[in-house]
Order: sequence, then structure tokens, then C-alpha cells
Amino acid sequence: MKVYLAGPDVFFPDAKAHGERLKATCVQYGLEGVFPLDANLDLIGLSKSDAANAIYKANVALIDGCDALIANMTPFRGVNMDTGTAFEMGYAKAQGKVVVGYSENPALYLDRVKSGFSTQVDEAGELRDGDGLVVEDFGLTDNLMMVCGAEFVGATFEETAHYLQQKLA
Repeated sequence: MKVYLAGPDVFFPDAKAHGERLKATCVQYGLEGVFPLDANLDLIGLSKSDAANAIYKANVALIDGCDALIANMTPFRGVNMDTGTAFEMGYAKAQGKVVVGYSENPALYLDRVKSGFSTQVDEAGELRDGDGLVVEDFGLTDNLMMVCGAEFVGATFEETAHYLQQKLA
């Protein structure tokens, strides 16, 4: 079972080594991990736009070749998960692939918004941000479309890989 390993992990200082660790963990659960950097793209000499397009096409091709996707849904550069990872989850889900995720930050989305932004409760009792927009509150760790779109959201990569192993057994 080939599993695409989506997440902002590609931005880590030791991204390739981190990807190898994730892939080694997959093997322990009978899965074959596919990390975005496995495409080994040569981007030298490409414009930024051409490089971005090459990365996009390579990642989509890797997802196409997998049976499932594990997403790192830990908040990245804000209160939500990485937007690129969100796209990859939706793309895989639209193809009928099994999509699962994990978040190493157990805080609820609502609490992260309240701690990072100015908020106030309106006369109807709804929490609104500084722009007057309603803050989503469904008791979830991220946007409802992401959490509900995943079949399972664990607290760690290992827990999620184990879930996937059991589901596919």
C-alpha cells in the first residue's frame, strides 16, 4: 500500500532526513511511504514560476501513484494547517483515496484563534474576529472541511499510520 506523506515537513531544515524517518515508520506498519521530495526534481535554471509548476505537477503525480494519503495537519505559520497540504488532501479525497491525518497540536481551532487574534462575542453569542467575521466553532482542531474530510485524525504520525494499517488489513 503506497501512501503519500503530505505536510509542511518539506520545509523543515532536515526535510529529506525527516522524510526518510517517516518512510521508515511506514515500513513498520506495512506501508510504503512516498515523500514529496522523492520526485528529486532538478529545478536549477528554472524561473520561480516554472519551478513552482514543476513541483506542483510532480506532487500531483506522486499522489496519483498512491493508494492513500497521510497528512500532517499540525498548524503551520498560523492557526490552521498548511494550505498546500489541504489541497493535497482534497485532491486525494476527490480521487477516492483513503485520507487520514494527524495534528501534533491538540488545541481546538477556536482556542488557537482566540489566542492569536482579537475576538469578541456578539449580541447573538457568536465569537467574531477583529474584522467582525464569525469564528468557526465545531469543537474541532481545524476547519471542519479538513477534519471531517479526513477519515481519521490522530495525535501522532505513528498513531495515524497504525490506524491506516488496521483499516487496510
